[in-house]
Amino acid sequence: MKTIAAYRTTCFRRSNYGIILAVLLIVLSGCAAHKGSTSAFSPNIGQNAQPVLVADADPKTVPSEAPVHDASSEEPLDPFSKPGDEAGDEYDPWEPLNSKVFEFNWQLDRWLLKPVAKGYNFIVPNIVQVGISNFFYNVRVTPRFMNNLFQGKFKGAGIEAGRFVINTTAGVGGFFDVAQHFHLTTPEEDTGQTLGFYGVKPGPYLMVPLLGPYTVRDLAGYVGDIALNPVFWLMFPIIEIDAIPSVVPHANRTTSSLILLTARGTEIVNDRSLNLEKFQGVEESTLDLYAAVRNAYLQKRARAIGE
Repeated sequence: MKTIAAYRTTCFRRSNYGIILAVLLIVLSGCAAHKGSTSAFSPNIGQNAQPVLVADADPKTVPSEAPVHDASSEEPLDPFSKPGDEAGDEYDPWEPLNSKVFEFNWQLDRWLLKPVAKGYNFIVPNIVQVGISNFFYNVRVTPRFMNNLFQGKFKGAGIEAGRFVINTTAGVGGFFDVAQHFHLTTPEEDTGQTLGFYGVKPGPYLMVPLLGPYTVRDLAGYVGDIALNPVFWLMFPIIEIDAIPSVVPHANRTTSSLILLTARGTEIVNDRSLNLEKFQGVEESTLDLYAAVRNAYLQKRARAIGE
């Protein structure tokens, strides 16, 4: 009886451990959902960073000039805005809670992620950081490819497929963005954009702990992008389907979890390191950082769905 009880206790602990790891991986997986991915904790305003040519990488990233702000305008300054950007609907009924979550994310970035990124930036050359960013972008091709198909953008799907083949082969696994030399570029597509394409409203603005800004629609799309990425059910399964084999066996949940967490942690620190100067300038020049991030995110998402 003691042996049976001990076995049940062990199984229960393993089950709890598996559930905790699964939740962590869903939160940190990143997938294709966060474009312009700088970091989950920093003022993330977009969703999947466009790959950068390694040849174009400077030893030090130079922050771009802040846009000129008309003091007579009633809208808060948006330091991320570009000419031609149009404001999206700022439906933020949960602002009191969102602002607290934003503050939590920002302080986490300030005291943990940013110092780590500075150390990482000191050790890792910029050209290597750009290559790592390109590699992770290349790995996330499937959700972008599928969402092009879902929206009937067959040319975009073809370009994504062509980019993947060229960069995976000639680009050494995606480290180099060789496809840009052939002018193979296309707007990024994700499940949130696909939902918007078919008329699903964005819903309330939402600031998610550790992840950053979303709308309710885009958060659902984030989960959809995870499901569309075969990395999470063919290679290192957090989505387990018994009939589908995986590179890491389903029984080795701990191994696949550690690999995914390490990869995601590396991507977050690497992307934050690439944007150190950019966000430093924004933090210093913006009075209402919460409103600036919200406005920039909503504008970018509205523009992306309209493309």
